[in-house]
Parts: sequence; structure tokens; C-alpha cells
Amino acid sequence: MTSTAFNLPDRLAAKAEPELIGVDDAHFATIAASLDRAVAEASARLDAVRRQPGGHGQQALDRDLEVHRLTARLRTLRRFGLDLCLGRIVADAAEAPVYIGRAGLADGSGGRLLVDWRSPAAEPYFGATHGDPMGLASRRRYRWTNGRVTDYWDEVFTADGLEGHAALDDQSAFIASLGGSRSARMRDVLGTIQADQDAIIRAGSRGALVVDGGPGTGKTVVALHRTAYLLYSDPRLGHRHGGVLFVGPHQPYLDYVADVLPSLGEEGVETCTLRDLVPEGAAAGAEEHAEVARLKSSARIVQAVESAVRHYEEPPSVGLMVETPWADVWLDPVDWAEAFGAPDAGTPHNEARGQVWDALVGVLADNHDEVDETVTEAMVRRALQQNAALRSAFNRAWPLLDAAGVVGDLWSVPAYLRACAPWLAPSEVEAMQRTDARAWTVSDLPLLDAARQRIGDPEASARRRRREAEAEHERAEMGTVVDHLIASMELDDGEGLMTMLRGDDVQHTLLEHTAAPASDPDALAGPFAHIVVDEAQELTDAEWQMLLLRCPSRSFTIVGDRAQARHGFTESWAERLARVGLDRVTIASLTVNYRTPEEVMREAAPVIRAALPDANVPTSVRSSGLPVVHGPVGDLGEVLERWLAEHDEGVACVISVGPGAGDSDARADAAGGTRASSARVRWLTPELAKGLEFDLVVLLDPEQYGEGIEGAVDRYVAMTRATGQLAILTSD
Repeated sequence: MTSTAFNLPDRLAAKAEPELIGVDDAHFATIAASLDRAVAEASARLDAVRRQPGGHGQQALDRDLEVHRLTARLRTLRRFGLDLCLGRIVADAAEAPVYIGRAGLADGSGGRLLVDWRSPAAEPYFGATHGDPMGLASRRRYRWTNGRVTDYWDEVFTADGLEGHAALDDQSAFIASLGGSRSARMRDVLGTIQADQDAIIRAGSRGALVVDGGPGTGKTVVALHRTAYLLYSDPRLGHRHGGVLFVGPHQPYLDYVADVLPSLGEEGVETCTLRDLVPEGAAAGAEEHAEVARLKSSARIVQAVESAVRHYEEPPSVGLMVETPWADVWLDPVDWAEAFGAPDAGTPHNEARGQVWDALVGVLADNHDEVDETVTEAMVRRALQQNAALRSAFNRAWPLLDAAGVVGDLWSVPAYLRACAPWLAPSEVEAMQRTDARAWTVSDLPLLDAARQRIGDPEASARRRRREAEAEHERAEMGTVVDHLIASMELDDGEGLMTMLRGDDVQHTLLEHTAAPASDPDALAGPFAHIVVDEAQELTDAEWQMLLLRCPSRSFTIVGDRAQARHGFTESWAERLARVGLDRVTIASLTVNYRTPEEVMREAAPVIRAALPDANVPTSVRSSGLPVVHGPVGDLGEVLERWLAEHDEGVACVISVGPGAGDSDARADAAGGTRASSARVRWLTPELAKGLEFDLVVLLDPEQYGEGIEGAVDRYVAMTRATGQLAILTSD
């Protein structure tokens, strides 16, 4: 029996006709053979690159980048088999289909078997519509299960496309996939990207692109696929130039989307939440007082950090007599100012400290009176560097700073805060003071980040000196080992080995594998070439400064929905972003709700429009046929039990702000001792549910979520997480 890549169920027997799938099967056989060869070639190339000398500078960087590229390529090829292929397109008047893949693939003679989905040639696969077919006669999308095609869908754009090569359905592949059950990770949706989404994915990277859309419009899908597309299409954004940073709203969201970028062949993208940008973020609590949170949310308060640090960079206004064994040297305020001006602009405070000290010693050495030729400049400098009075004065004038200490002083020394932020009213200064200056809140994180960037790591120079000393020690040790090996060679035929061991490349390679590893730099410190921000409507002006610090190019993809801003969003995107420092802004809107059934949206729309009449509520394109369930909280156990019994797959989520949101014992009590602790049932607060989706969503006492804009947004967000059915249970 001839092998086939198709495994269509009996109900789809009509789609298994040879005239419909024969060309595909032949092409898949060629792909299978080429995949084996591509894996072997990439493995061999990777082994060869790894054997190359480590080198220095650009050579070492190029080698590391090639290792990274080949490793990512191999993982993609091994992660997928034939399902590397997403679908195919047939151009109008063309004879042969063009097959679209997650990655490009060629046969042994260089013929193109798969076109990378990000290439211009693949754009019609995603972008063609009946209004604008983009030159296509037809398009076919595959559904893969365990490496076999279990269904496929054809769309025809011209009359010629109907002739014998299309199996037409009453649903497209995309709509059919929407009702599928959810899992703990975002499903693979690359093959079903829609035209409105694809146009945004492929937009240029200059300036800031805002992707504005309501629930279910695919904003997150667009953000992730745009990340992969930009890394492929824009050389200015590659890892060599800083790469891309992807910022999500919270850790459950990052866990949910964790598989998407690797499935697209991009494993080097840094992903994080705003909390991850500073060490204090993990334990930071909420700001208790709304007025203090408001004051700390402004970009202006972040600028106070600069004044706070400059306070420690003011040259002394009094002179100092410095003694040496040969003469006394007067250090006047002008000399102090000259030394303080030595660091280059932008040098972090702690790193600049060494430059200031060297400049200060240099000024004093120049001012030191000549004694005789036996007293050299080196002797004078050494005496100055060892002078206790000079060192003590310098430590007071330019102290080593700690970022947390500087910010903590703002919240515990009112006079310091008044001096650094003179625009604050006395009552505002008082409100921002607290007993425990280092009881960090989320509102403190932008200031801590700005302080760390401005001050630098107090241990950085010490670590650098230790690394240099360790490397020098390793070189000396390696030289001794090589000398011993050469000395032990007594036979003439050891000459070649001796020559090789003398070579720099071999010694560098040996060092590469034996030297103590250097401390890794902060991978999230930047700078990055492009930053993607999801749920960006929640960011305060102060939090935006954290991202702007990491992206000097101001190249951003900003994804969000003004109607989902918990604290309100009365401005336009352009107004908000201009205020934080982004002036080249393009807006792209998504208005079609692909995820949320119309039954759910009919109930959710009035909730948000009661608070925000101009909310951008998207239009649903499908119905689940399941009405919204209303009942008492006591029905929770029954609702979950029934759903678990009726659904072998999928994930349910109970959203509440009371017992059960974070307590496993309370969950069991709330669910009446049912299987509510099943791995297929999540318990989240409205805030942590943002950006996620579930087959069944149960809201417990939604009126307890809060009042005003925040309460309305939390209820709206919670309701629109449902892709199948929504249940609303109340205590009344």
C-alpha cells in the first residue's frame, strides 16, 4: 500500500480522492526526504562551528550567533515533521501549488519545497480575501494531528480554482478551529492567521505601532507572530543589534504563551513582566494609598531620581591640603570640579567613580612640585592614591551608591524628596513618606529601575577585575600545561603536535572550555532593538519610562484595548504615548471578535458600555449555541462537575476575588468538595485572567469585583475569557 500523509476520518472520505490529495502526497514525500537531509546538514554544520576557535571580539560574536542560529534551526526541524507545512496557495493561471511552511526548506538541487511564512511570497496565504485575492486562484489549509493530515479546507477565489482540485466546506479552517478545546498553553494558530491580523504582523518596525482591539480579536496572536516576523524580516532588529523584548502583563500569561515563539523558530526572545525588570519586583506589593500611587505613576517623579543622584555628584566647595613624603599639594574647588567633569556623559555613577578618582589623582600629580629626578610621577601617584585623608574626602564627595538606598531615602527623608522633586506640595511630600522605606510596592519599581540604570552596579568594577585576574591566571596555568606536554614529547613525530599546541587558536579554545564562567549580565537591561508590549493600556507613565530606557530606537509594538484599562483611559493612544515620549505613532485596529461567542458578548457588552459608552466592543463571528448560565454560588460544584463529565478535554476557570482565588482549601469548600481541584480547572482573580482564554468561565459574585471603571473592566475582562460557555453565579 502506498504511504500517505493523510489520515482522514471516514466522514471525510470525499476529501481523500487522489485528484484532490495526490499532488500533496507526492510533495510531502519529497519534504520528508529533504527534512532528514536538512537535519543532518544542520547538525554537521553546528558541530563544525562549535569546533572552530572561540576567537575574540567580532569573531567570537559571529561564532556565537551562528551557533544560536543553527541550534534554533535544528530545534524547529526536529520539533516538527511534515507538519512544518501549514498549507498551500495556487496563483491564478499557475500550474503548481506553492507550499507555505513554518520555516523555509529546499530540496537537494535548491528547489523551494516550503516558503517561510514570513517571506513576501507567503503573504497571500494569510492576506488574500474574496475582495482582494492577491492573485490567488485557491488556498488550502491543513489540520495536522500526530504528524498526519486529519482535515483540510479549500478556499477558491476564481472560477478556475474550482476545477477538480478543491474540496469546499461550509466553514473555513479558521472558524472551524475556534470551537476547539483549550489547554494550559496557547494553541498553535499560525495556519489560521486572518488577513486583518496578517497586515499588522507584517507592518514595518519604525516608530511605535499600536494594535488596538477588543477581547477575542487576536491581539496576542498578532503580538507574538509579529515578534517572529520582525526578527526574520528586519536585519536591524536581530540578536546582533539587541533583539526583541516581549513584555506581558503577568506570569500566568507568559506561561500560557510560552510555546508560541519556539514553535515559530524564535527561541532567543527575552520575555518578561514589568516586575521582572528589577530584582525588587518579585516581592513588591500593591500601593495601599490611591493618592500615593497616582503621584508615583507620573514620568516626572521618575525624573527625580536624576536629581537624587546628582546630589552626590556635586564637587566640594572647599579646598584640601594633601600631604606627600616630598611636598604638600593644595586641592582647590576648581580642581575638584575638573575631576568631577571627567566621566563621559551617560556613565553610571558607580562606574564613573573610578574615572573621577583617576582624574583627581592626575590633577594633584600635575600640581605636585618637582623635587628631584629620583622622585618619579609614578611614585607621586602611588603616594596620593594611598593618602588616607584624600581617600576619605573623595569617598564623602563621590560615594559608592546603592539604588535601593537612594530611592528609600526619598520615602524617609522629606527634605531630600523636596529638594529632588520641588514641584510636590508639602502635603504630597508627607503622604509619600513611610516608616519602612524599603517596603517596596509596584509603584516604586520604575524609580528603582531608573536608579539602577543611573547608578550602575556597585560590584560591577570589582567583578570585572576579578574576571580579568581569573582569566590571566587560567592563561598562565594553560601555558604551563602546554609547556609540560611539549617537554614530554620525545619522538620526532610529535613535532606537529608541538606546533599545534603552540598555536594561539588552540590555547584560546582550551581556555574557552576551562576558564571560570563570567557573571552573566542582566539579560533584561537592554538596550533592545524593538519591544513588544501586550496589555499596554495598563502601563502608567512611570512604567513606560522603564521600557523607553531599554529601547533607544523607540521601535515598539504596543498591544492593548482602552476599554480594558482598569484605571481608565480617557485619552487617545496618540495623546497618551506622546506624553510618555513616543511621537511616531501609527494606530491599527482589530474589530472582529474571533474568540468569544456572540452569546457571551451579548451579556458582556452592556457591562462595559455602562461605564464606557464609547468602548470598542468587537463583533463576534460565531455562536457556541450555549446560553449564559445564571445561578447561585452554591451551584458551583454542580456546574464544574457537569462540565468535566461532558468534556474530556479543555480548561475551565473560576474567576473570583474572594475565597478560592489563591487558597486550595477555600477552593474545595467553595466547590462543595467536587473535582474542582482538577488540573483542568483554574482559579484566578480578574486581573490574572487578563490575556488568557478558557472553554468554560465561571464568575463568582462579579459585583464584588469592585466599583466604577475598575470594577466594570474586571467584570468585562472576566466574562470575555470564555470561548465556549459562561456561567455567572451570585450570592443573592
